[in-house]
Amino acid sequence: MKKLNIGLVGAGFMGKAHVVGYSNMPKLFWPAPAMPVFKTVCDIVPEIAEEAKERFGFERCCTDWHDIVNDPEIDVVSICTPNNAHAEVAIAALEAGKHVICEKPIASKLEDAKAMAEAAKVAADKGIVSMNAYQYRRVPAIDLAKKFIDEGSIGKILNIRCTYLQSWSADPDSPLSWRFQKDIAGAGTLGDITSHVIDIAQYLAGDIDEVVSMMQTYIKERPVQEGGVDLLGTVKLGADAPRQEVDVDDENSFLVKFKSGAVGSIEATRNAWGRNNFITIELHGTEGSLAFNYERLNELQVCFAKDPDDRRGFKTIYTGPAHFHGEATWNIPGMNIGYGELKAIEMYEFVKAIAEGYQPSTSFEVGYRIERVCEAVAESAENKKWEKVRD
Repeated sequence: MKKLNIGLVGAGFMGKAHVVGYSNMPKLFWPAPAMPVFKTVCDIVPEIAEEAKERFGFERCCTDWHDIVNDPEIDVVSICTPNNAHAEVAIAALEAGKHVICEKPIASKLEDAKAMAEAAKVAADKGIVSMNAYQYRRVPAIDLAKKFIDEGSIGKILNIRCTYLQSWSADPDSPLSWRFQKDIAGAGTLGDITSHVIDIAQYLAGDIDEVVSMMQTYIKERPVQEGGVDLLGTVKLGADAPRQEVDVDDENSFLVKFKSGAVGSIEATRNAWGRNNFITIELHGTEGSLAFNYERLNELQVCFAKDPDDRRGFKTIYTGPAHFHGEATWNIPGMNIGYGELKAIEMYEFVKAIAEGYQPSTSFEVGYRIERVCEAVAESAENKKWEKVRD
């Protein structure tokens, strides 16, 4: 069986998620399209790099990502750095002939996203695969919703409503992660979590054409974290810690018009007490409706207009052996999957694309288009009017 030597750049939370995905992929999808081999892990903090080598089972570690990109033994580069480093690492890796999977959002600046998409297109002509890591569209229930849409079971899509609500930054004493700094993240909630539901909305309903939006920043400054991995909202640094300005959005909400003629709304915030990872999708068509809640990710709510009047309403489909990837995950009804399995499904698509020579569904071009939607949302909030998404 073909082996793929993996170089991981960034050993924090998402680095761990990639390792879990690679590790579990062949255990769930057998025979695997190829076998990942953990070759080199990189982190700019030497202690974190060394710990990741031991913890994740890499052969070696480094603190300079060039050591991975320039290593002829490395086949695949996984990019799990803060957003502002994505473009430089990804483009260099593609030019070096490495397959690349990069965490979302694709970049912190639109021009970098465009450059990455262009580099990916050139690399694709040489058989190099690139992928933007949008794992939530790979929930089997979302794939089932896509199947119902594509086969016409709910008719023509009329509208779609999406939310992504979290609470991890609602506390003003949670630290100033890089996710709150525009020069590193590019945007706040918009790039961090809204991009996920933009991806799902476009996956289900087609490209967004126009938006009108509002954006808010509720907490204007936060205590500064001193070194180490991104702590997100897992700690409170207290009133005595030095503070710096937050220059990104905490919340955004916007109306959307799709090229298909459908309409909808998207709302996302990281300041919603009581909400953890509350991704919801509700979609209505001429022949039925679909509803999904990530906090119950193994369920899809469906209603078909053709049902008799006395029994029409939402019913729950519990995804399992009969549905997407059911044969590969836990092939007993009710043996639910979670985030770890989603990353394994994501890595399966990525590795399968490498083995079979095609570009994955979340290519760099898809990631670039999501950034163009985000750009229109930001411009609309500033200009207070409808904005077209650039083609």
